[in-house]
Amino acid sequence: MTARLVSTLVSPSDVVFTPSVKARQEENGSRAGYANFEASRGWESRVTPILAEFIAAQTSFYMATANAQGQPYMQHRGGPPGFLHVLDEHTLAFADYAGNKQYITAGNLDENPKAQLFLMDYANAQRVKIWGEAKVVTDAPALTARVSSPDYAAKVERVIVFTLKAWDANCHKHIPQLLKAEDVIPVIRERDQKIAALESRLKELEEKLMS
Repeated sequence: MTARLVSTLVSPSDVVFTPSVKARQEENGSRAGYANFEASRGWESRVTPILAEFIAAQTSFYMATANAQGQPYMQHRGGPPGFLHVLDEHTLAFADYAGNKQYITAGNLDENPKAQLFLMDYANAQRVKIWGEAKVVTDAPALTARVSSPDYAAKVERVIVFTLKAWDANCHKHIPQLLKAEDVIPVIRERDQKIAALESRLKELEEKLMS
């Protein structure tokens, strides 16, 4: 993906910039700049085509929730490209498969719907933060079929439906460039084959010169 993710249009940054956050910004000299950003451009509150393209390419993300007491929890989710589905411009969803049976994310959402998704593209040094609310959906066969992976044998226990409130694609500094092994291994093998062929040819030439 070559286009740099940039969120445009005015959006509800108050989802993230609470009064206490704005007070900290004021104290440290950044409030005026962010106020201008909010007035002139701001964050998106919908899934744009470029965000949908970015989401479709991801094979993992992190999901943050908190219980009613505010105790946070972060969980990693992974799957084939596109396992996080865009249902419409405000709604995302993914299948929740049977796992270790801790049910922390599901339990947190039962008492506090606030959630965040953190998507990191290490290969292209891009990251997207998505704020919103999530809920657990069961007994929805059509939705379950839509978000399930036919090649994954585990049982779908529920679907997590995420309503997007705001998203931001911010600074890419300090993101380490990590490449997928399945992308790198074929290239390394092709290089090694070329080196082996060149070494073999060089040996043949050396033998001819020595004869």
